[in-house]
Amino acid sequence: MTTGNINVSVENIFPLIKKFLYSDHEIFLRELISNATDATLKLKHLTNIGEAKVDYGNPIIEVKIDKDNNRLHIIDQGIGMTADEVKKYINEVAFSGAEEFLEKYKDSAKDSGIIGHFGLGFYSAFMVADKVEIITKSFKGESAAHWSCDGSPQYNLEATDKTERGTEIILHINEDSKEFLEESKISELLNKYNKFNAIPIKFGTRTETLPKPEDAKEDDPAPTQKVDNIINNTDPAWTKQPADLNDEDYKSFYRELYPMQFEEPLFNIHLNVDYPFNLTGILYFPKLTNEVNLQKDRIQLYQNQVFVTDNVEGIVPEFLTMLKGVIDSPDIPLNVSRSYLQADGNVKKISSYITRKVADKLSSLFNSNREDFEQKWNDIKIVIEYGMLSEEKFFDKAQKFALYPTVDNTYFTFEELKEKVKDNQTDKDGNTVVLYAGNKDTQHSYIAEAKERGYEVLLLDSPIVSHLIQKLETSNEKITFARVDADSLDNLIKKDEEKISKLSDEEKEKLSTVLEEVVPKEKYTVKLEALDSAASPFVITQPEFMRRMKEMSATGGGGMFGMGNMPEMYNLVVNTNHDLINQIVNTKTKAKQERLIRQSLDLARLSQGLLQGEELTNFIKRSYDMIK
Repeated sequence: MTTGNINVSVENIFPLIKKFLYSDHEIFLRELISNATDATLKLKHLTNIGEAKVDYGNPIIEVKIDKDNNRLHIIDQGIGMTADEVKKYINEVAFSGAEEFLEKYKDSAKDSGIIGHFGLGFYSAFMVADKVEIITKSFKGESAAHWSCDGSPQYNLEATDKTERGTEIILHINEDSKEFLEESKISELLNKYNKFNAIPIKFGTRTETLPKPEDAKEDDPAPTQKVDNIINNTDPAWTKQPADLNDEDYKSFYRELYPMQFEEPLFNIHLNVDYPFNLTGILYFPKLTNEVNLQKDRIQLYQNQVFVTDNVEGIVPEFLTMLKGVIDSPDIPLNVSRSYLQADGNVKKISSYITRKVADKLSSLFNSNREDFEQKWNDIKIVIEYGMLSEEKFFDKAQKFALYPTVDNTYFTFEELKEKVKDNQTDKDGNTVVLYAGNKDTQHSYIAEAKERGYEVLLLDSPIVSHLIQKLETSNEKITFARVDADSLDNLIKKDEEKISKLSDEEKEKLSTVLEEVVPKEKYTVKLEALDSAASPFVITQPEFMRRMKEMSATGGGGMFGMGNMPEMYNLVVNTNHDLINQIVNTKTKAKQERLIRQSLDLARLSQGLLQGEELTNFIKRSYDMIK
């Protein structure tokens, strides 16, 4: 028997582990199973290359609870250790001092590789255990070793009579951590961290129903047997080659990842790269709404099939965090406890690769079946539009597949759109004006008038549309966007000919006076304009710039601070060429003038959805009075 001190220069490594290195106690199980997995896979490698003259067999990792004795066991059939290897890997955690320890590992990325091997990952066991034992026998055939430590630098190491190859870790669970002796808790952790572990994990047994014998009677119970309860899928879809999977395989894996999600994904993107970094994974496009603040943290990050986190910001571009799926990479630099991502050049490369891969997949889907892509557009557009705003390279690639639907459900790419509208919707200054609506119902009258003139009207209703059209305008010369209710059509797309007003200057002055008395100044700016006589007499518009700035402010537009709190302001465009306006001007009684103005104003407000509450009630009553 050997007795000695663990070779750490700090007085006691254990308080550092408990307070600094591992803040989340539950990850001890992940670390110990990772060690067991590594030991098993190392043995597989050595047997494959002929260095280990043993039968690899079908090894498993077993997790056992001994509640009566407050113990938790993790048992593997892997490479095992000799007594000398125990000393090397377990005892010689060598640092020159606490200061260097903190400095070296607090923000270290390059040394995160020690996790997944015996060492600091193993010592996470002391977060939940008063005492830890290792009983291990090397594949080399040497005597088995029994190591134990009570959480101080002192350890005991002696020979033992273990006959089977592999390692058993025994945790004597401390008083504060009794939850880890509950079957439900361990099952929860195994399902969280090790659902796709590369080596089968046994946790208890389950009862399996067997077929009835041929001579069994109808009411005879079916025979049963106890079998190992293997909790993990060792061969998940992302570890396979795309050529070996079909659509149903991808959907089946989606259901495995999200058992409570009943809606099928729209499509998937399989990631598979081995240079300049290793990364595999599958991303799924679910059906998405127009909400920007969607639930994120739905992509799961794995390291060699061990779950690390569902916070993938930094690895996955932010606009793609609305997707679902899995990413697995041994090259993602994490801090020592694998709790969070470290800043590293590789991370940017991985993020760029994923962006490019997603753009290529979307382009391929668009080119191979445009009709299907158009049908899916409303379910995926928020991701694509967000990506166009946040990633310049994605914006460039998206020009080939981003769609701009019209109110009539016709879909254009941006190049197709420009070609379609340039002849009819180019103003006298050579600017092509793209008209759009945010809501087909509330802006129906404006849309109808635009269509009567042969104009195309897009339906752009995502919450970030103001940001998107700002981006498109700055990226394209002589292109402007205007919501169809931003002004009169004659002003939105100004042509060479100017219409002459039917009212004289004196009549205009008279009209302005009476309008000022009736129309609320704090809400409306009155503009007298000579429009087509068939156009509406009163039109309420919301200036494009002000409305757009308010919308951008509401959705986080930089430089728009405070714009969202500004009161709603509207223009009231009065068509001086309409017969009703001429009637108002020439009406003899002031009361009738005011009634006609109020009724016309309310009709205009009604078309914009601005008439509500008491004002709507008064309008309805007045309307009935007028038709008596």
